[in-house]
Amino acid sequence: MTLRLTPRALSSFQSRLLDWFRAHRRDLPWRLNRDPYRIWVAEIMLQQTRIAAVMPYFERFLSRFPDLESLAGARRIEVLKCWSGLGYYSRARNLHVAAKEIVAHYAGKFPREIEAALTLPGIGRYTAAAVLSIAYDVPLAALDGNGARVLSRLGAIRGDLRRPRRWRDLSTTAQRLLAPQTPGDWNQALMELGETICTPRSPNCETCPVTRFCRARALGLTEEIPAVRKKRSPVRMKIAAAILRDPRGRTMLVSNPGAHDSALFSRMWQFPAVEVVKHATTELLAHVRRTLGIKLASLEALPEARHCVTFRNITLLPFLARVERLPRRPGARIFPLAQLAQLPLSSATRKIAAAAGSL
Repeated sequence: MTLRLTPRALSSFQSRLLDWFRAHRRDLPWRLNRDPYRIWVAEIMLQQTRIAAVMPYFERFLSRFPDLESLAGARRIEVLKCWSGLGYYSRARNLHVAAKEIVAHYAGKFPREIEAALTLPGIGRYTAAAVLSIAYDVPLAALDGNGARVLSRLGAIRGDLRRPRRWRDLSTTAQRLLAPQTPGDWNQALMELGETICTPRSPNCETCPVTRFCRARALGLTEEIPAVRKKRSPVRMKIAAAILRDPRGRTMLVSNPGAHDSALFSRMWQFPAVEVVKHATTELLAHVRRTLGIKLASLEALPEARHCVTFRNITLLPFLARVERLPRRPGARIFPLAQLAQLPLSSATRKIAAAAGSL
């Protein structure tokens, strides 16, 4: 099925949803004005991250980088440090590079054409449409997971919404339903409805402003639509990490990801680490000797920590190694343990450092 409305019904549908949004819209910091920079930063931060988690980071980021020029002119380490703790650090890297490109090629203004926006790092169809519609009133539908759920229930669309053909159909429907005079409000209204009322489980249909148009409710299928996505089976793994400590309370961090998936530590400074196959200490000692040329006499086990990245459930195994001297090595840097909190580090690295009482 799909949602098709007569012109009169479509006008009623749009009016009901927009009136509801304007009366009930949440007071979110990126809605203070239509500055494309603020909207863009918010949309990047909100990718795969809940609103409640984003809000304090958004305020801190905008305080440090209040405009596009200040972000473009910053050092990457400063950007990553300000982003630290929010995760998915490729977003921050892309944001920084895109800011430089906008200053260089678009006079410091987020481009108004979708073709230009799509050439920027980290910007896909949804993000481009969201920024352009909200900031510039470009009539483009911005379809995210919340909006897709609303449309699937309105049209009683079964199956996995993320299947390419089904998502294309939903995107076409979203564009057809778009209120062209107020596309920014319309896109936010659809997402807001999915976020607050048309929720994945137990939607509050009684307070929905467009419930009269909903086929899933009429058919008693709101708990079955959309279909629950099949999640990838969790993978359990162990990562052993060496906290090398000299008599001056300094440690060594490396940029090389080591013998593990580089995404686990967000491609940032980290302790030397190895994915454990059989014996954590034996494999970690061998890894440190091979990659850093350091022959450790012993390792002191520290408290374990748990860490989850997408489908991976990770047990972090920190080990303390006391050394007389930390050698200089390419791709490695020496830092005081007490100052690690000032560095842009992944959550996993912070958990490892905390085991040594340094964070």
